[in-house]
Amino acid sequence: MREIEIQVNGRPLRTTVAIDETLVDVLRHKLDVFEVKNGCGQGDCGACTVLLDGEAVNSCLTLAVQADGRQVTTVKGLGTPEDPHPLQVAFIEHGAVQCGFCSSGMILAAASLLNQSTDAPTREQIREAISGNLCRCTGYTKIVDAIEAAARLDRIEERSA
Repeated sequence: MREIEIQVNGRPLRTTVAIDETLVDVLRHKLDVFEVKNGCGQGDCGACTVLLDGEAVNSCLTLAVQADGRQVTTVKGLGTPEDPHPLQVAFIEHGAVQCGFCSSGMILAAASLLNQSTDAPTREQIREAISGNLCRCTGYTKIVDAIEAAARLDRIEERSA
């Protein structure tokens, strides 16, 4: 057992973990961070995606001890109901959210992509960025449209700031 401290959406949290406990299990079962979904448990579906120091990772494949001293961002950490992130707005406006199970992972994978570059990504780059996330409802077109729209909106906001 080992004590770890992680920043979850800017909040410092401490807990004791076994060295083989996954980040998704610690987030959900010890820290009550339920917006992180546990889908396949094998890194195939992307439902458990979080940002670890800004980079998208599958929290079902990441050991909790690897997050010690680091920043974890979930979909709740991107925006608030009063001030949503452009990706959250775009997913709603483009109908990219259906059952919602994959949405947080998709949005975080897209956020990682948008954070990596100052240029708006191409549709192919968007597809590549979300390729580790499975959606059984939308067929991906609306998701790609939403990410593309959010990238445009994000770039417009950056230029006007």
